[in-house]
Amino acid sequence: MTGNINSQRPNVSLLSVQNLKMHFPVRGGVFYTTKATCKAVDGVSFDLQPGETLGLVGESGCGKSTVAKSVVRLLKPTAGRVIFNSHDISTQPQSQLRTLRREMQMVFQDPAESLNPRHTIGQILEEPFIIQKMGTRAERGEWAAELLKRVGLPVDALHRYSFEFSGGQRQRIGIARALALKPKLIVCDEPVSALDVSVQAQVLNLLLELQRDFGLAYLFIAHDLSVVQHMSDRVAVMYLGKIVELAPAAELYRNPRHAYTKALLDAIPVADPTKRRARQLLRGDVPSPINPPAGCAFGHRMKHPKWQDSVSMDLSLKEIAPRHFVQPCPCCAE
Repeated sequence: MTGNINSQRPNVSLLSVQNLKMHFPVRGGVFYTTKATCKAVDGVSFDLQPGETLGLVGESGCGKSTVAKSVVRLLKPTAGRVIFNSHDISTQPQSQLRTLRREMQMVFQDPAESLNPRHTIGQILEEPFIIQKMGTRAERGEWAAELLKRVGLPVDALHRYSFEFSGGQRQRIGIARALALKPKLIVCDEPVSALDVSVQAQVLNLLLELQRDFGLAYLFIAHDLSVVQHMSDRVAVMYLGKIVELAPAAELYRNPRHAYTKALLDAIPVADPTKRRARQLLRGDVPSPINPPAGCAFGHRMKHPKWQDSVSMDLSLKEIAPRHFVQPCPCCAE
């Protein structure tokens, strides 16, 4: 099952990420000088339409969360452009981002860490309104109560603290806070990976219900491809700071074209214990983003005989079928 696809979706992108790079200096020595550069994100591009869900998947350390933080400007990109709702936010100072932050919010991976344990739930939910100078104290209290009802929590939770709730309930509170200012885009950074399996489906269904009711766009980040398939209209696969394949969800799961995508799909557990299937085992180690190999990083890891041919090639994504893009590598792409 894939996410709901709105056939009436406009052609104007809500979010356009163009050649995004996020490089971090690696410092050391007596004088704490820059010794190297960690290329966490190295040339990522994608578009996101209003009401659409784009899944972003890959191994831990591939740069997914760094992309998320760059999109909402928790990090200032080293290079590239992030255009949100026709505004280039990649270079704007923080003082000019306050108005735009009403329209873009984030749900974090660990709800226990993202909620202030010293504040009541009411204070947490009212804080966005205070920052944006919206409403009176009484109105803010009413709005916070409505948000709790919308995510399926009782109103009396307003006077309790985050540590009094389960992981799934805390994530619902995080989602309520993200909804407070009626955003157009919510970046979900592995929102269910810290939850029990029995709770994950409830939170995912809540996100789908909210998207249907409010027309939200999601950038949905996860490493579980079965979760991404359930949620996404399109899926982008990242490896070592780059997108290696981007396609509609149904097309990508039916016809993966990059070797890394196939390896990720092979890793999805099969529900039937009696069923056996051939799997592509990943050899070698993930290269360091501090010293990434030239050419195709995945081909280098797998020691593919054609890897050397990719060193001098342009590995920008190419459209091989309608809306299906893949890195044109001789050792990984069909």
